[in-house]
Amino acid sequence: MDTMLEARPQTHQRSSHNGQEASLWSSGFRMKLEAVTPFLGKYRPFVGRCCQTCTPKSWESLFHRSIMDLGFCNVILVKEENTRFRGWLVRRLCYFLWSLEQHIPPCRDAPQKIVESTRVQDVLSGRAPGGAGEGQMSNLVKKEVQRILGHIQAPPRPFLLRLFSWALLRFLNCLFLNVQLHKGQMKMVHEAAQAGLPLILLSTHKSLLDGILLPFVLFSQGLGVLRVAWDPRTCSPALRALLRNLGGLFLPSEANQSLDSSEGVLARTVVHAAMEQLLVSGQPLLIFLEEAPGIQGPRLSALGQAWLGLVVQAVQVGIVPDAMLVPVAVTYDLVPDAPRDVHHASAPLGLWRAALAILWSLRSCWGCGRRVCVRVHLAQPFSLQEYTSNTRSCWGSRQTLEQLLQPIVLGQCTVVPDTEKEQEWTPVTGPLLSLKEEDQLLVRRLSRHILSASVASSAVMSTAIMATLLLFKHRKLLGDFSWLTEEALLRGFDVGFSGQLRCLVQHTLSLLRVHVALLRIHQGDLLVVPRPGPGLTHLARLSAELLPAFLSEAVGACAVRGLLAGRVPPEGPWELQGIELLSQNELYRQILLLVHLLPQDLLLLQPCQSSYCYCQEVLDRLIQCGLLVAEETPGCQPACDIGRQRLSSKLLWKTSGDFTDSDSDDFMEAEGRYFRLSQQSRCPDFFLFLCRLLSPLLKAFAQAATFLHQGQLPDTESGYTEQLFQFLQATAQEEGIFECADPNLAISAIWTFRDLGVLQQMPSPEGPRLHLSSAFASRDNQEKLEQFIWQFICS
Repeated sequence: MDTMLEARPQTHQRSSHNGQEASLWSSGFRMKLEAVTPFLGKYRPFVGRCCQTCTPKSWESLFHRSIMDLGFCNVILVKEENTRFRGWLVRRLCYFLWSLEQHIPPCRDAPQKIVESTRVQDVLSGRAPGGAGEGQMSNLVKKEVQRILGHIQAPPRPFLLRLFSWALLRFLNCLFLNVQLHKGQMKMVHEAAQAGLPLILLSTHKSLLDGILLPFVLFSQGLGVLRVAWDPRTCSPALRALLRNLGGLFLPSEANQSLDSSEGVLARTVVHAAMEQLLVSGQPLLIFLEEAPGIQGPRLSALGQAWLGLVVQAVQVGIVPDAMLVPVAVTYDLVPDAPRDVHHASAPLGLWRAALAILWSLRSCWGCGRRVCVRVHLAQPFSLQEYTSNTRSCWGSRQTLEQLLQPIVLGQCTVVPDTEKEQEWTPVTGPLLSLKEEDQLLVRRLSRHILSASVASSAVMSTAIMATLLLFKHRKLLGDFSWLTEEALLRGFDVGFSGQLRCLVQHTLSLLRVHVALLRIHQGDLLVVPRPGPGLTHLARLSAELLPAFLSEAVGACAVRGLLAGRVPPEGPWELQGIELLSQNELYRQILLLVHLLPQDLLLLQPCQSSYCYCQEVLDRLIQCGLLVAEETPGCQPACDIGRQRLSSKLLWKTSGDFTDSDSDDFMEAEGRYFRLSQQSRCPDFFLFLCRLLSPLLKAFAQAATFLHQGQLPDTESGYTEQLFQFLQATAQEEGIFECADPNLAISAIWTFRDLGVLQQMPSPEGPRLHLSSAFASRDNQEKLEQFIWQFICS
């Protein structure tokens, strides 16, 4: 079903279809967009508050309601007023003068302090493992220490920093319409910096440009030179040398060697000493918690966790009393990508390729007018020491996905175990392996907690809303764009755009013009049609940016679909589905099954939140949005009648996350609670919309289950991933489901099946190879797995 845009642009009639479409694209798409005005009246949520459960003291500090009204600023808008000088010449040289006035604190003696630190001196004198003792060997080790230190960092060069800031400012103004930053969020970070504790910014990673954009933003706001922990796999040696002089940090490859390797011990010692000196000097540090874009694998970065582990260990041994952690996110209308022949994810980016990528980006902006908007989000800082002391009490027992779901999938059991899922896809690298097991667990859960906070504070961009509407076939584009924007705002997510609705829709369509086509129909209206083919995969990736705002409702809708799958035909009328009574216990069970099936990298549940809490949150969201209506059964106490409840019979509160055997009372109370699907006119479309948000991932899982009897096993993980991806592509060509033809979905399916016990990884002389487990060797059990997944999919 096509999507209609109610607009009447003044275009000239062309004889050919291509000429007509070009005229439609060129009409009215160069309108100036407002950048600060709220979209819906004065309502705009202030996002980014820290977790009140884990860090209650930090939640109360560094925040007051007046900062919510400070509004936004465009970071790359530098005028005469931003300098100390005035005049017509200043207006023409304001970028250059602004870069000269930025304060760069000196740090020339940092390498000497690192070499003289206790850790390094113990190695040089032989008092520590991997040490050299005295004599010629000590000089060799000292040279090796200096070599490793030169690989890690270099003193920032002020002249190069000012020159680079001036060039970057000009480049960003050519590439982006604006780079928006909330002044209230920046004020919280400034107040945290004034406390004298080191700032650790932990960010998502949407583009390689993030590592340059974020330091520029904080440098322009007076926070000094931001040290960035780069991934050495993405940069060539020449580019690494440049980035080190601009404040970059690189983990040496020797640090990933085994714990008993002398080279590994020496490299990790120098890395620890460099981190300690960095924290003592008070320089802010940026760590990316997500893998670099284009790298297929787990969402959480092993390198990011290694750097975060160094910070945690430095605080625990008392190098600094505490550190302030700041979740950060950057969102783009469209992520600036380099062409395939300029940059490959597997090849490091060099200076020449970086220059070509910059020229390509400028050419795309000037040639097509595709300048995008950017939002930088700085969440509320919180204390690492406070989080560490509070979060350990919330750790409980966990089970693997195979223990939780495999008996239910095979029909051997119907009861879902009352425990949490243990699923960790990110490998543990050398620097993190040197920590105690308890500290490793702390770092992993802390990184997931912060990444969840960063995603929750990210704004929803107009392209994500437009891609969602185009994929899920809404008819009235202007009205649905406004409706979906309001729904996102009402769920506590900010939006990264503002201005007149018609201008926003036109601007967004111009950004997506490669993936959509405009056709003129009767009375001058426009028909917006997604172009069939792989472009639908790109739209699905964009629409995934909207999923966090509706994730709870989407999980609930798919769980309800699974509960009704055995009762009502999927193609049955909505009225027939609304007759069915849904008990609260049944809903809890279906939600738990789906939560266990979905990867943690997608859900990003905070470690302090139990599955029971999340099930209750999902059910509450379904009731709040009007999809579920409470049904009073005869003979039971009405849900709204609280007058006869005995408040003293039991505690009415409990510590969040502490849900053990005492929760059986709550489940017993839930036995008499029933719900029905609402019969409001808007509910069928909204229910289908929520189910389709998760359909790309769930359909990829279902197709992976179908592929089990066709795939060639045993095979390596990369080889089987390529097999499955080719199968997804072939199925997309046959059925037109291009949203599932994504290599990242193929990897998620294979890893989920490995955790579920469908696939087993066995050692071999050529390396680890995947085998089909004996439990799913029969075709009947493969069909049970396929049916288990399909119950959650709304066709």
